[in-house]
Amino acid sequence: MRSVEVSFIRSVLDGRWGDMRDKARKLSEDERFAVVVGEDTETQRARVLERLQALTEYGYSRNGFPTRYGGTNDLGRSITGFEMLAMGDLSLLVKSGVQWGLFGGAILHLGTERHHEAYLRDLIELRLLGCFAMTEHGHGSDVANLRTTATFDPDTDEFVVRTPDDDAAKEYIGNAARDGRVAVVFAQLVTQGESQGVHAFVVPIRDDAGRVLPGVRLDDCGLKAGLNGVDNGRIWFDDVRVPRDNLLNRYGDVAADGSYTTTIPNAGKRFFTMLGTLVQGRISVAGGAASATKVALAIAIGYGNRRQQFQRPDGQEVVILDYLAHQRKLLPALAKTYALHFAQLDLVTGLHETTGSLDAPLSREPRDDPARRELEARAAGIKAVATWHATSTIQACREACGGSGYLAENRLPGLKADTDVFTTFEGDNTVLLQLVAKELLTGYRDAFGDLDLLGTVRFVADQAVEVVVERIGGWRLLQRLRDAAPDITETGSLFDHDWQLAVFAWREKHLLESLAKRLRKAADADDPFAVFNGAQDHLLHAARAHIDNVLLNAFVAALEKLPAGAEQDLLIKVCDLYALSTLEADRGWLAEHGRLTATRSKALVAAVNQLCDDLRPDAQTLVDAFGIPPAALDVPILAGRPT
Repeated sequence: MRSVEVSFIRSVLDGRWGDMRDKARKLSEDERFAVVVGEDTETQRARVLERLQALTEYGYSRNGFPTRYGGTNDLGRSITGFEMLAMGDLSLLVKSGVQWGLFGGAILHLGTERHHEAYLRDLIELRLLGCFAMTEHGHGSDVANLRTTATFDPDTDEFVVRTPDDDAAKEYIGNAARDGRVAVVFAQLVTQGESQGVHAFVVPIRDDAGRVLPGVRLDDCGLKAGLNGVDNGRIWFDDVRVPRDNLLNRYGDVAADGSYTTTIPNAGKRFFTMLGTLVQGRISVAGGAASATKVALAIAIGYGNRRQQFQRPDGQEVVILDYLAHQRKLLPALAKTYALHFAQLDLVTGLHETTGSLDAPLSREPRDDPARRELEARAAGIKAVATWHATSTIQACREACGGSGYLAENRLPGLKADTDVFTTFEGDNTVLLQLVAKELLTGYRDAFGDLDLLGTVRFVADQAVEVVVERIGGWRLLQRLRDAAPDITETGSLFDHDWQLAVFAWREKHLLESLAKRLRKAADADDPFAVFNGAQDHLLHAARAHIDNVLLNAFVAALEKLPAGAEQDLLIKVCDLYALSTLEADRGWLAEHGRLTATRSKALVAAVNQLCDDLRPDAQTLVDAFGIPPAALDVPILAGRPT
C-alpha cells in the first residue's frame, strides 16, 4: 500500500487560502518573530508593538480592507493569516486582532464613507493605533445594557461621553494602557431625552505625543495570567465631547437638531445587526485557539514518540505513546482538532462569501439573509467549543509531557496561560451556546431577539414542537432530522459514517424537541427567570449536540471530496475517532434515553481503543500535516536534550 503523503494532507488542511498559510509560515524565518519566553511585561509590550509594525511590512494589515484604502479586499485571507499567528506569539495575535479586526473592523462595518476616509488608511499602516471599548466592569456579555452614555448636545453639535460610575468603566481594553490613541466606544446614544440603544463612537484618548487627553482617565490592568504583551487597560470618560460626525452611523444617525433616524426601526433588530457585523472576531478567535491547540499536540505527540518509561518483559523500554492511556489523552483530542479545522474552513469561507466584496458600495439596509444568520450562530457555537477544546487539550498535553511540560522553555505553560481567556473574550462561552440554542429554537433572530425571557417561552409555546425543530432547516441534514431515530442499540456498524451522522442528528433532534416541550409546559409560569434557569442545562446540551453535529458534517463533507487512497483512509479513521469518542463521552445520556445498551456501550469503548491503536503509527504524520513552522516547535523537549 502506498504510504501517506504528508504534503497532500497539508494541502487539504490549508484549503482555499493555502498561499496565505505559506506566507505566514515564512514569518518564522524572520528573527523578529522568534518565540521568546520569560520577558518582563514592558519588554513584552515593546516587542509585540515592534512585531505589529513588522506585520505591516509583510502586508498582513491590508487583507481585510477595501482596495481604495490600501487593502486587498480579501476577508478570508485576512482571517487565515490571523489564525496562523497563533502558532507563534499569541500576544501579537491578540494585539493585531484588536487593531485590525476589532478597531478597524468597527470603523469599516459600523462607520460610513466619512469614517473610512478619516481613519482606514492610517490604521492599516499603523499610523493610528486604536481600541475597541465595549466591555465594562459591570457589563461584559450583557452589551445591550452598557451604562456608558453619549448624550447629544445640539447647542454645540457634539456628543458628551460619560462614565457614570466605576461599574461603567471600560475594562480589559486592548491598546488602552499604552499604545492606543483612539477608541471606538460603545455607549447608550441619548438624544432629545430618549435613549436609542447602544451605538459606537470614535473617541480620542491620547494626543499625537501619547499624552492622555482632558476628561479621559486611563489605568493599566497590570500583570495578567497570560498575554502580557498586550497593553490592556481601563478607561473612564468624564464628559468628553466629540463631534457629531464621530458617531459610527451606518445603522443610526443624529441630525443637527437632535432628531434620530435609522433604517432599522426595531431596536432589538438594530442592535443584533450591529453586533452581527462583528462576527469576524469570533471566527478569528476560534481559528486562533485551534492553531495553539495544534502546536500543543505537536509538542506532546513528538515528545510521546521519543520519551521512554518502564520496561517490557524483554528489557526494552516502552515509548510512552505506545501506552493506551497516553494515546487516550492525545489522539481523541487530535481527532477533534481535525474536525474543528474543517468546520473552521467552512466558517471562513461562509463569512467571506456572505460578506461579499469589501469594495462594494456601502449599504445601510439590514441584511435579510438566512445564511448569514445561520453563520453567526454557528460561529458563536464553534468559538465556544474550539476555545474550551484548546483549554482542555493544552492541559492534557502539558500533563502528557510530565515535568518537562511544566517548563516555560517548552511553550506549553505559555500556550495554556495565553489561550485561557479565549473562553471569555469575544463572548463568554456559556452565553454563546445559549445564543446557538435560541437560534435553533426559532430560526428568526428578528422575531426573537428583542423578546425578554418570558416572551421567549411564550414564543416557543405558540409553535408546534415539530415546527420549532424544523426551523433549523437552513442547517445541514434537515432530512436526517426528519427521519425516524436510528437503531443504535444493537445494529449498524459503529464505523459507518451514515450511522454516525444519523445518531448525531437524532441526538440533536431529541434534545431540541424535548427542550421545546419543556418550555411549552412552562409558558404559563409567572417567573421568566425560573423558566429559563430551570432548563439552562438542557439548553446548553442541545447547543453542544448541534455543534458536535456541525463538526462531524464538516469532516465527512471534506472526506467526500478526497480521492481514494492512503490519505483518505487515514482521515476516515480520524473522523471515526472524533465521532465515536464524542458519543462515548455522552454514553450516559444515550443510555438514559434507551438508545445504548450495555453491550453496545462496551463496544463503543472498545472501538475507540482500537482506533487509538490503529492511529498510533500515524500520529506524527497527522501533526506534521498541520504545517507548523519549525521555529514554533524549536523547544528543548523536542531536541536532543536527555529526557
